[in-house]
Amino acid sequence: MLTFEYTARDPASGQKVKSTVEADSEQAAANLLQKQGLVPIELSAKSNGSGSLLGKYTHRIKAKDKVLFARQLSTLISAGLPLVQSLRNVVSQTQNKNLQVVLNQVITDVESGSAFSKALEKFPEVFNAVFINLVAAGEVSGTLDVSLARLADQSEKDADIISKVRGAMVYPIIVLVVMVAVVMFMVIKVVPAVQVVYESIPGAQLPFITRMLVAFAHFTTKFWWVEIIIAVVIVFLTTKWARTAGGKRVIDKLKMRMPPFGQLFMKVYMARFARIGSTLVASGVPLIQMLEITGKAINNVHVYESIMKAADKVKGGKSLSSSLAGDPSFLPLVPDMLHIGEESGSMEQMLAKAADYYEKEVDNQIRAISTIIEPILMILMGIIALVVVSAVLLPIYGLVGKINVQ
Repeated sequence: MLTFEYTARDPASGQKVKSTVEADSEQAAANLLQKQGLVPIELSAKSNGSGSLLGKYTHRIKAKDKVLFARQLSTLISAGLPLVQSLRNVVSQTQNKNLQVVLNQVITDVESGSAFSKALEKFPEVFNAVFINLVAAGEVSGTLDVSLARLADQSEKDADIISKVRGAMVYPIIVLVVMVAVVMFMVIKVVPAVQVVYESIPGAQLPFITRMLVAFAHFTTKFWWVEIIIAVVIVFLTTKWARTAGGKRVIDKLKMRMPPFGQLFMKVYMARFARIGSTLVASGVPLIQMLEITGKAINNVHVYESIMKAADKVKGGKSLSSSLAGDPSFLPLVPDMLHIGEESGSMEQMLAKAADYYEKEVDNQIRAISTIIEPILMILMGIIALVVVSAVLLPIYGLVGKINVQ
C-alpha cells in the first residue's frame, strides 16, 4: 500500500487536520478519509526520501514484468475491451505486487480523466521515455494495441541483448575470482611454510621472489583489515568518480574502444539505436523526437552527443543519413541503411533490418570474445602459477643443492 499525506477539514470542529493515510491509490485514500468524516483538501503520495514518488516500489519492478504488462494490455485492447477494464484485468493477473500498486494509481488517474501516457509519466523509474512516447503515439493514432505490441517486442530484444552481454562477462570474472582465491591460499599457507624450513638452516637465504611473497603473506596476515579498508575506499571512490560527468565520459569511451569489448559495445549501441528508432518511427513519433528519445535510451554520452548533433543538422535541413555519416560513434551500416530508407520512403523497415543485422552480430561477437578470452585467461593463469610455483620450488632446489654440496 502507498502512504499519502493529506490536509483535511473536520466538519464537526471546523479545524484543519494534517496527517498520513495508507491506501492502494489516491482515490481510495480520499474515500477512506470521507468515511472517517473528513473533507479532503490536499492529498499527495508521500516521497520515501529517494527523490521520487513510490521509489521503494518502482525499483523492484523487473523488465520482464513490464514486457508482460505491455503484451497483456495490447491483447486485451485489440480484443475490444475499454482501456480501464483492460488495465484492471492486467492488474488482477500481475504477480508483481509493486507493479500492481503502480498500475492501481495509473487506473485512478485515467478514471479521473488523465491520458494513459500522462498517468504513466508519474512513474519515470518504471516507464522510460520510449515506453511513454510509444503509448502517447498510439493514443493519438488510435493504435494503442499495436504500439504496445511493438513496445513489448522491442523491450524483449533489448533485454535479450543486455542478458547476452552480461553472460559474456560472467565467465572471465568467475575464473579471475577463483584464480585470486587459489593464489592467496598458496601465498598465505604454502610459501610461509617454505620460509620456516629455510630459517632452520644456517646461512640459507630465500630467493628474491620467495622473499617478496613471504613479505606479502606476512602483511596480509597481520594487516588484512588495512587491505579491506583500502579496497573499500578504492571501490567507493571509483564508483563515485564513475557517476560524475567526466568519469562517465571516460568509461563510455573505454567501452567503445577497449579490445576485445569495444566492437561488442558498438554493435550493442547500433542495435539499440536501430531497434528503438524503428519502433518509434513505425508508431508515428516525429523524427527529431525519435532522436532525442533514442539518444537517452542508448546510455552512452558519446553516442548521445553524436545523435544530438545529427538532430541539430536535421533541423537545419540535412538528411539524417548524411548527418550521421562519418561519425566515429556510429558504424557505417547505420547511415547507409538510413540513406536507403530515406530514398525509398521505408526508414522503419531499413532500421529494423539494421537492428536484426547488429543483433546477430552481437551474438557472433560474444562467441568471438569467448574464444579469445579462454586462451588469454589460460596464459594469465600460467604466468601466475609460474610465479607461485617458482617461489615454492626454487627454495627447495636450493636446499637440495646445499645437501649435495655437503
